[in-house]
Amino acid sequence: QVQLVESGGGLVQAGGSLRLSCAASGRTFSNYVIGWFRQGSEKEREFVVSIRWSGGTTYYANPVKGRFTISRDHAKNTVYLQMNSLKPEDTAVYYCAAASTFHPVVTNSHEYDYWGQGTQVTVSS
Repeated sequence: QVQLVESGGGLVQAGGSLRLSCAASGRTFSNYVIGWFRQGSEKEREFVVSIRWSGGTTYYANPVKGRFTISRDHAKNTVYLQMNSLKPEDTAVYYCAAASTFHPVVTNSHEYDYWGQGTQVTVSS
């Protein structure tokens, strides 16, 4: 059974940094794309960034380009989201998700098969 467990959320001041982790277990993820999504209060869930497990192709949403960096550690089966220069509008619950696909990039949440429970990120002004 696939499990995705996020951690690393918290409260940070604007301009600060956080690193989120998504620990994956239950199968080999070589044919998967791992994505990060976020959902703010009274907002729809939105795509943040994705990475293809094998090959490492990444794709960032425009609001986070240049500030967020996604990476993966094969040995630890973990995907990281380094978030720098955080803004109050980054405040949201952040979810990682896994999509079984041959595509290098997946931005549509409906195409993801597994989801973590989410971790809260709050950026104060």
